[in-house]
Amino acid sequence: MKDHAPSLVPLRPPETVLRLSRMGQMMPTRLSFLRVLLRRLCAERATITRRAWEMSGEGHGRAVYSIALGGHTYSLVAISNDLPADQRSDRVIATAWDAAFVLFDGVPGPQDIDRIAAQAPKQEGGRFGPRDLVLSRANKSVRMWEATVAALRAGRQPDPDMIRDIGYLMRTTAVYGNGKFGIADRHLIADRPGLDGPFAAEMLTVYLIRHFTLDLVQHVGGAPLDPNLARHLGIGNATGLGMAPFLVNHPVLLHNWMQARETALARVIGRETLTDTHAARLRDLAHRARAHLADWHVPAEDHDAILRQLEVDWDAFLPNFDAPVSFAALWTAGQSQSVSLQELLAALLIEACPDDVDDLTADMGDPHGPLVPPFADTHAITSAIARDWAWALNCDYSASDQCRRFWYVSAAKLEPRLGDRFAEPGAELETPLDIARRVARLHADLPAQAIPVSAFTAQHPEHAHAIARVALLARYPYAEIRDNLIAATCRPIDMLRCKLSFFGATTFDPKSDLWTRITLAQGAPLGDELRPEIDDWWLPVMER
Repeated sequence: MKDHAPSLVPLRPPETVLRLSRMGQMMPTRLSFLRVLLRRLCAERATITRRAWEMSGEGHGRAVYSIALGGHTYSLVAISNDLPADQRSDRVIATAWDAAFVLFDGVPGPQDIDRIAAQAPKQEGGRFGPRDLVLSRANKSVRMWEATVAALRAGRQPDPDMIRDIGYLMRTTAVYGNGKFGIADRHLIADRPGLDGPFAAEMLTVYLIRHFTLDLVQHVGGAPLDPNLARHLGIGNATGLGMAPFLVNHPVLLHNWMQARETALARVIGRETLTDTHAARLRDLAHRARAHLADWHVPAEDHDAILRQLEVDWDAFLPNFDAPVSFAALWTAGQSQSVSLQELLAALLIEACPDDVDDLTADMGDPHGPLVPPFADTHAITSAIARDWAWALNCDYSASDQCRRFWYVSAAKLEPRLGDRFAEPGAELETPLDIARRVARLHADLPAQAIPVSAFTAQHPEHAHAIARVALLARYPYAEIRDNLIAATCRPIDMLRCKLSFFGATTFDPKSDLWTRITLAQGAPLGDELRPEIDDWWLPVMER
């Protein structure tokens, strides 16, 4: 039992939290999946063993790394290729990459390594089996890679400012799990300690890829990196529209993630005491956040303007940390500030009280799927819509700007895409992400007198999906984004930012409203630093 169990204040309502404008400003927290994985590795004092290293002087060949986690051993098989410059692309339709990876269940033998070396570079075109847990590929950040190699070969360390601005040597363009392309289905590993949380296997893969890239650049450069610089080199990622529908298509997961985050915040705000140790910690985190913002610049002018305004606002807010009276007072002071500042403050408060929040990570998965009781009749559906869906009804879906977008799946790459209903063909292939419109149409067709739901759906089978979503929200209040996802104003980048913040991403670098680059594992402990006291790398700042 905790000797200072916090009193719980009401959680922020879904109508506040699940707006795209707020989701697009969310920050990573200690509940983020990469942080959770690294805490587990540190608690177990895990070590990374390099079992194979067959690399040319220019870094082309194969390598194998193994690590123990939760009583099982997992291995990363890395294949580094000589990729012509004209074939390097972040696009999902690329067919060649600088490196390809498989996370293998156990320790691969020579035949396993040969098979993976032949198949992994083909990615979607390869053949994989049930011991292949995750499939990934990455491209070099050519500018960062070449500068680092040149500096090491010249007996120097790379430029810290360049590392700060770029943050990675390679960036992944996909990290596939859960049965794609023949790899293992998640249910085969879902109960394993350490991999039972959301995306844990994928995060383990990313962390081992980061370890490999640091080994590789030091091999090619012929000299070691300064650990302070190496620690600030994470793994980049280029993420596009394919990720955005996930939050809509996995409503129970979305609910569990958001509820854990909001519960963590409520626990901290509801704390009755703020000790001198807490106050010092809050000041340290606040000034770290300021330094992180000062280092975080992006080329997109509109997105950079938001960051610069947040930097100004945070500077003005810093005096609140000089002598805080309580966590609640800090939070109250933030409520008159911008959404960006509120979300940064929320992440900071969660970071400050690990003993109060870390247990919540156990409930962020979805082992059972939706558990929803059926509606008694159509009157019950009407009542649920009136209670939970007013936001969906207050919209004119016949207006062109309220139905301009349509989501569909590309036949060529089986990836989600977003079209303009009035300028592009294909609207007949629309996938059901128009949840708000569907619920509004359901509401309009519900009879005034109650009838059995089965009788209603027999007359209106097109409403079955909307009924299921209404039922879900009655039990899982954080399961639905409270915005019209087919409106002209819908920005998929906001959905990406939300999901990636739960992964643990930092330094978001949007390239448009449809895709972004991010950094993962920046500031994370290196492979030889995995021990319990190393868990303080929220919003990393370059050490000089």
